[in-house]
Amino acid sequence: MRVEYAKLRSVFASVLVSRGFEATKADQCAGLFADASLDGVASHGLNRFPEFIRLVEAGIVNPKAEPSLDFSLPIFERWNGNLGPGPINAAFAMDRAIGMAKVQGMGAVALRRTNHWKRGGNFGWQAAKQGCIALCFTNTLPNMPAWGAREPKLGNNPLVVAIPKKPEPLVLDMAMTQFAYGKMQAFLRQGKGLPYVGGFDQEGELTKDPGPILAYNLAMPMGMWKGAGLAMMLDLIAALLSGGLTTHEIGQLEEEHAISQFFLCLYPPKLGLGERIIEDRITAWIEDLKSGATFSGEPSLYPGEQSLSNREQNLQKGVPVEDQIWEQVLAMVGEE
Repeated sequence: MRVEYAKLRSVFASVLVSRGFEATKADQCAGLFADASLDGVASHGLNRFPEFIRLVEAGIVNPKAEPSLDFSLPIFERWNGNLGPGPINAAFAMDRAIGMAKVQGMGAVALRRTNHWKRGGNFGWQAAKQGCIALCFTNTLPNMPAWGAREPKLGNNPLVVAIPKKPEPLVLDMAMTQFAYGKMQAFLRQGKGLPYVGGFDQEGELTKDPGPILAYNLAMPMGMWKGAGLAMMLDLIAALLSGGLTTHEIGQLEEEHAISQFFLCLYPPKLGLGERIIEDRITAWIEDLKSGATFSGEPSLYPGEQSLSNREQNLQKGVPVEDQIWEQVLAMVGEE
């Protein structure tokens, strides 16, 4: 089933207003959820929306909370998210980092006591469209084992890297697990196996079956021990710079919340780098990538290219939705 982007966003906004969001914030948050599905990442768009609403209704996410400043320097700020909506807090933090970068050449924001940002790639696109090179990451509850471990002690701690380019930027958005949990949940609902091994069963055997992986939070670290090590370091950097909780501390809470995040922006014009030079070098890099031989015969993709293709197609044909989840969301506003 497909739904027009405007309809998807409008329904999200209506649900959010009915749950206590001010209209402007509801529209912003609805746009971030809808944009994820538009770009083909429904696992962090529509599919995450009912869970987000559950957390709002449970009082875990406070729709009226505003971030408060803890500490500031010309190129660095530390903010308390006050358990407000994760997507809105993240967009705010990235906007602060962009603003500092455009003045000083560089800007960084560490954010504590926020909630899940849903699709992290949204904030890479946000920065790159403002001409910034950006990097941001978040920690999570423990949902990934260290390499060789049989219980989850690490977060899958998504990382986003973005580079500006016209007409559209390059954006890498990846979790530290081989597959994001939302993606594995989608495969499970569809009764499908993963295309590649994605984690471990309770005997420590690698498996493509999302069932046991999800049941015990035993997703395989991306790059095996390398992904595990990177997850550890991202967790510590986010928590230490923000003064917030680490993954193991988040795991002691009743629900995943009060997480820690970090946002970094660099603005090339303030760093003595001309826009034309950057554009030419990126274009040459992409041309070389596309010229490389592949096993499938299809050219290699650069980060964000598939999202752009999905976006164009879904704006024309409508955004793909899972019928059951869409009906669940419609029921929240009394639609059929």
